[in-house]
Amino acid sequence: MPGKTNGAIAKLDLDFAFNYPLPIQVTLDIPDDMAGKLASHGQDPGRAALEGVAIEGYRSGALSAFQTRRLLGFETRYELDGFLKAHCVWEHAYGLEDLEQDRQTLRQLESECRLTR
Repeated sequence: MPGKTNGAIAKLDLDFAFNYPLPIQVTLDIPDDMAGKLASHGQDPGRAALEGVAIEGYRSGALSAFQTRRLLGFETRYELDGFLKAHCVWEHAYGLEDLEQDRQTLRQLESECRLTR
């Protein structure tokens, strides 16, 4: 299955996502004492790294849901949705930038006397 890893080596299936003719392989050197901390509940450290890349790629918008699903080797969108939910990743999640924008909007409305309390 694409996205499966062996040891601390994660094979990234980015051929479709970035039009690479072949998948690329990324090798991470992680000290043994840290690898155990990075991978939860006995999870393969390579898989944990792959999932971290997928999560960040999805959150940042660099990867679409389809690309993230392929990268992780999931057959269905349902599997991806469960994975994202388990990792507290929400599509278009409300972030710090959203909060700051809302605060600026409130200040502007208050200064224009368009906001009542």
